Amino acid sequence: MEATAHARYIRISPRKVSIVGELIRGKDTKTAIAILKHTPKAASEPLRKTLESACANAENNHEMDADNLMVSQVLVGPGPILKRIMPRAKGSANRIHKRTSHITVSVREKE
Repeated sequence: MEATAHARYIRISPRKVSIVGELIRGKDTKTAIAILKHTPKAASEPLRKTLESACANAENNHEMDADNLMVSQVLVGPGPILKRIMPRAKGSANRIHKRTSHITVSVREKE
């Protein structure tokens, strides 16, 4: 059985979040939280909060042992793109794409 947690509309590019997500995939949850606390990336905080939420869901909703959990999967997908305009020379304009992410973290008990 797996317990999941979702974080949606996070204002960081999915490409940047997936780099940090690769660090914790397959690790046990205590190690993964320690890695995220000491990773100097902006994406580590929303990932850590989502992982802690998934651990709480596993403990409270599925009666799993909190000390025996591991990260089974970390999915990072693109959310809606906020489109902005930056003025350029001679009255023209460039599009600015502010990307968002949807994060899903699943935890399960070790065998």
